[in-house]
Parts: sequence; C-alpha cells; structure tokens
Amino acid sequence: FKENRKDDIWLVDFYAPWCGHCKKLEPVWNEVGVEMKNMGSPVKVGKMDATSFSSIASEFGVRGYPTIKLLKGDLAYNYRGPRTKDDIIEFANRVAGPLIRPLPSQHMFEHVQKRHRVLFVYVGGESPLKEKYIEVASELIVYTYFFSASEDVLPEYVTLPELPAVVVFKDGTYFVYDEYEDGDLSSWINRERFQGYLNVDGFTLYELGDTGKLVAIAVIDDKNSSVEHTRLKSIIQEVARDYRDHFHRDFQFGHMDGNDYINSLLMDDVTIPTIVVLNTSNQQYFLPDRHIENTEDMVQFINNILDGTAEAQGGDGLLQRIKRIIYDAKSTVVSVFKSSPLLGCFLFGLPLGVISIMCYGICTADTDGGVDEHEAAKKENGDRELTDEGSEEEQEDEKNGKYTELSDGELKQKDIMEKKKD
Repeated sequence: FKENRKDDIWLVDFYAPWCGHCKKLEPVWNEVGVEMKNMGSPVKVGKMDATSFSSIASEFGVRGYPTIKLLKGDLAYNYRGPRTKDDIIEFANRVAGPLIRPLPSQHMFEHVQKRHRVLFVYVGGESPLKEKYIEVASELIVYTYFFSASEDVLPEYVTLPELPAVVVFKDGTYFVYDEYEDGDLSSWINRERFQGYLNVDGFTLYELGDTGKLVAIAVIDDKNSSVEHTRLKSIIQEVARDYRDHFHRDFQFGHMDGNDYINSLLMDDVTIPTIVVLNTSNQQYFLPDRHIENTEDMVQFINNILDGTAEAQGGDGLLQRIKRIIYDAKSTVVSVFKSSPLLGCFLFGLPLGVISIMCYGICTADTDGGVDEHEAAKKENGDRELTDEGSEEEQEDEKNGKYTELSDGELKQKDIMEKKKD
C-alpha cells in the first residue's frame, strides 16, 4: 500500500481494534465502500489497523481513532465532519475531484446552486487574486466547494463592482469579498462557509470556533411546538436575516435542540427555552439580563455585547479550569452510576474502601504504638524509682545496724585502742 498508493486516490479509515468509536463506525464504513464502488467512483475505500502498522499511521499523522483521511498524490486530507455515510461520501467526492470546478453555462450554474447551500465562485481571468483563491481552496476543500465562472454565466441580479472578484452565494443572496473590509481571503471564506442561520449541534459549534465569531443560539426543544419555543427561534431567524449587514462579521446565528450540550458547556442547568451567546474561542458566554420579547430586544442585547456593557460569564481562567475539572469528574461519576450502579460501586467503592482501611490501619498502629511506648517508659521509670528508694532504705538500715552493733563492747574496745594511740 505504501509503495503503490500514489497510483490511486484512497479513502482510508485508520482504526484500533479496541476502540469503541471505531467499532461504531465499522458498519457505516462498509456502506461507504459498497456505495462508492457501485457509483463508479475512482476513490478506493479501505481501512488499516493503526496499531499493527504504527509506522504508516505516524507517517500520515494519525493521533486518534478513528481517523479518516483521503490520500491524493502527496497530499492527505483529514475528514472532520459527521460520521455518516452521506457526509463521508460527499467529502470523498469533493476532495477527489478538481480543486476548482469550472461553470461553463448558466444552466450548470443553476444546477450547482440548487445542490449546494453555500457556493464560492471566482469570477475573472488570471490574476494574483486567483492564485490566492487556488491556495485557499487547497486548504479548505475539506469543508466546501470552489468554482470559477465568467461574468456572463452569473444570474442577472448579480452586480460586481470590479473584476476579478470572489463571490459567495448563500441564504438566497450573494456577497462579494472586499479585501479592505473583510481582511484575508482565507479568513473570509472560513467565516462565510456557513449559512447565516444554522441548526447547531456539538460538532457544528466546534467548527464555528475556527471562525472567531460569537454564536447566538436559541436553546429550544424541537418537539415542543409551544408559542415560547417558536417565538425565540423566530426572533433569532429574523435578526440573522434582517440585520445581516450589521452583525455577520461578528455573529453566527442558529438554534440548538435540547440543553444537554449547553449545560455541559456552561457547567450549569439552563432552563429552556432561552437564548445564550457563546464565545467559543475563550469559553465565555452571555445570558440576557431580561426577557427577550421581540427582535428589538435581541438587537439591543447583541449591541450590549459588542460595546462591552453586557457581563461575560465563564472563560478559561484558572478558577474556571478548576471548576471544569470538578464538574467533569462529577459528571463522569454520575453518568457511571446512572448507567450501571453495580459497576459504579465496584469502580469507586472498592478503591475508597481499600484506602479507608489502609488509613485506619496506619492511624491505629501509630496510636497503639505510642501508648505502648509511653506505658513502657512510665513503667520503667516507676521501677527505677522503686529500686532507688529501696537502695536508700537499705543503706539507712545498714548504717543504723552498724551503730547498733558498735554500741556495747566494741565501743569500749575502740576507746581502749584510741587511748593506746594517744
């Protein structure tokens, strides 16, 4: 494979046999292989055990499992989208084809526009802008399609201030790239590759982090058709549509079904329906300080965020990181006990029990040892005092006994001896 792979275009799943996510992807991957073959695609589909062929996996920069890559010549493109059959096939067909696809006629333009919700088109001849466009396309082809066309192919309603130009068609209208207002072409395309209003999930929110935009979300229950849920969703849609020119450079709009992901992100229980604005670059978030009744209230809330008067919560400071660690640990323990109480008791109860017994044993051993040593020392001192006192009494008795024995004849004999000496 390593020697012959450049002869073909390969879509490869690098997996590990023990990986749960890899096992979940396996049936989807088999469907991808069958459909790509049936449709006559030039892309060959395969999978490789990255643990058995670690050198090849390292060569392609595989650091997690599963990793999906499309290998095209000397280039390797990472797939970062949802792990569904249609999304993977769409990725393979997009990256395997031409980097810049030409649109030779209005009919072809209309056909492509119906198929793609977001469409980037370069209009004009050879220029430095086209070279930059090709360079950006080689980097961002993993996300979106890139086309080129002449000015007469575009719809009649399109008016370009000058040529060459880069145009994005989305949300029923079009926007022209302006180097002075929009900055770097790569950054602009990365921001504009999303529709103005999205159904946001965890993966989309992660992708939006690369745009540098704040994300204004209506957190609702899609199955709940009550007035409040519908109203908040409509307010966000209206702001995204009617105030696009005011906020599109700084904000992305959408709605999210359910509050589970938002709760984990904010480390708090968010009551739905509600509106929250997320800064995915530094994990800050904004909550409205009053009830959002209409579009004007939402616009005022956004303006307060832009001028700095709205209070930012969360962030990536030290205290928030500590809070995140505690919250993640707590969530893990709770999820384990909810899914399998017996397993939770075994995983957490057994180590705690062993540690408790060890601590009890250490504390008990130290206490008893200290008491024994103290009692032994006390007993030894007491014996020593008794021994010393006995010795003094014996010495006193001996002294008194000597004086008693010398009190009779021996005293007289002692006197006679002293007189003789004299």
